[in-house]
Amino acid sequence: MKKIFSFLILSLGLNSIYSQTFIQAYQNRANLVTQTNITTNLQEFSNLGIKTTGSTNNVNALNWLKSKYNSYGYSASQIVEDPFSYQSGSNTINSKNLVITKIGTVYPNKFVIICGHFDSINGPGVNDNGSGTSIILEAARILKDIPTEYSIKFIHFSGEEQGLRGSTHYANTVAYQGANRVLDIKLVFNLDQVGGKAGNVNNTIYCDEDMGGNPNNTIASAAATQELVTLTGLYSPLLTDIDEAENTDYMPFEAKGEVITGYFERIRSNYPHTANDTFANTDPVYIYNVGKASVGALQHFAVASTTILGTHENSPNELENTTVFPNPAKDYLNFELPKNVKNFTFELTDLLGHSFLKTENQTKINISGIVKGVYLAHIKTDHHTVVRKVMIK
Repeated sequence: MKKIFSFLILSLGLNSIYSQTFIQAYQNRANLVTQTNITTNLQEFSNLGIKTTGSTNNVNALNWLKSKYNSYGYSASQIVEDPFSYQSGSNTINSKNLVITKIGTVYPNKFVIICGHFDSINGPGVNDNGSGTSIILEAARILKDIPTEYSIKFIHFSGEEQGLRGSTHYANTVAYQGANRVLDIKLVFNLDQVGGKAGNVNNTIYCDEDMGGNPNNTIASAAATQELVTLTGLYSPLLTDIDEAENTDYMPFEAKGEVITGYFERIRSNYPHTANDTFANTDPVYIYNVGKASVGALQHFAVASTTILGTHENSPNELENTTVFPNPAKDYLNFELPKNVKNFTFELTDLLGHSFLKTENQTKINISGIVKGVYLAHIKTDHHTVVRKVMIK
């Protein structure tokens, strides 16, 4: 997580300087990010508990990540554990980063890194940084079989909360060995604390720009961040501002002279580093939108194929535009579904999955008998599912 201080520059009017071109295939893939997958990833991440670096929960989180990549079809040779250790007082703390590599078709030895940390302190860390973790997983799932000219490394760092321990180890001993650059890195794209805060109007994302430090990469980082601003507008509904890059996992790479950029929530939540950094206190719709922006941007940076490779790329979830209102709700909950959806089921569960209410083909649900709290609305057809967080008051 970054320091509280941030330096804001409005990005209005700068898009034309570093304009990118809309690519329909990129949009199709960005549309394959699903609210349901994001929500599932966040809940599973939350259930792993406090993931303090070196703890059993931290190891369990690493294994959970590996299982996700296995389920996406990544091979054992693509999934690499990167162990590191550091001293905390008289104790030696051992942990691991997880690195997944997808080889490029034209520049196999030049890498775009998309990264974020999975450790947490004092709470489950659903915003800081289950949010970034869930998006990296979705990007890896969607792009697994999509040719990209540049290789991509999906990296989940540990030890961020103890002072960028995992990313510093990786930058200093894997990407570089002493003064020797071992990895040819095109860009480091970091996702940290992009969860928003429940109840806020979360419609703007910070695009992080290198504004100091190593002067060798400042201009290139500024250009990459302006590209990210434009890409965000092309492939998501989010607005953008520019924020100073600081104190998260791209910084060890910035110190080496690498080009960096990233996302960070615009309206800052006060829950990270506390027991209240929970699923109920995040905004899953915001994370979903940041996910769409991330998949669009990653394709641009890695130069993904512009050819639509299969029918699945034209088949986003038919329910993704479903609206649940009012929210918060009191006596009734209403649904507005796409016009082509005729048959569906609804189930209301708590955050642990306990079911409270089930209906079929009803767009107005009586919830007057439900105890106030935070719930999940599951809406399903034969082929698709969406999940929406609902507050009952």
